Amino acid sequence: MFDDVAAKYDLTNDVLSLGQARLWRKAVARAVDARAGERVLDLAAGTGTSSLPFREAGAYVVPCDFSLGMLREGKKRHPGLPLTAGDATRLPFADGVFDAVTISFGLRNVQDTRGALAEMLRVTRPGGRVVICEFSHPTWQPFRTVYTEYLMRALPPIATSVSSNPDAYVYLAESIRAWPDQPGLAARLRSAGWERPAWRNLTGGVVALHRAYKP
Repeated sequence: MFDDVAAKYDLTNDVLSLGQARLWRKAVARAVDARAGERVLDLAAGTGTSSLPFREAGAYVVPCDFSLGMLREGKKRHPGLPLTAGDATRLPFADGVFDAVTISFGLRNVQDTRGALAEMLRVTRPGGRVVICEFSHPTWQPFRTVYTEYLMRALPPIATSVSSNPDAYVYLAESIRAWPDQPGLAARLRSAGWERPAWRNLTGGVVALHRAYKP
């Protein structure tokens, strides 16, 4: 499915998020706070666009994705990035090699969420951090109702006009509705072994930015 939407993926995200996707990427970069010389794993990196701020900060970033179509598109756009194919539940990296691991809008698409969180923990050094940016639950009930209506009614026809595979965005809407809320994801992080999980709401809770640390 992601192979099919790779060519227009970044454009479609900008349109469907009403331009918020770029602001969310900036918030992720600030939360990861990558430093020169650090090693950052960017999971579900898609075409590699999300990895660019970490490289610009001087870190060595490894964009990793399950979709070969996304990676091929990313290689065209960013030939200097070490784009890597990998399964989030069986990462092709040694233990404790990354200072930070981040995943934006990808954890929701991994069938075994707990397994992915445990793998992220494994490849992170002690004291290292994880930053997860994911769709969540708006905190204001009236807005939550409007948002749900947008997801189920407006998003599919908009996707039809800009995406190469609009059915993928019907799945997107359904998966967002089924995803746990902010405390629910924090509990999953804690259960997988991460410490001090905390979150910050973006765009009224449409998106939540979670961060935790490896003991």
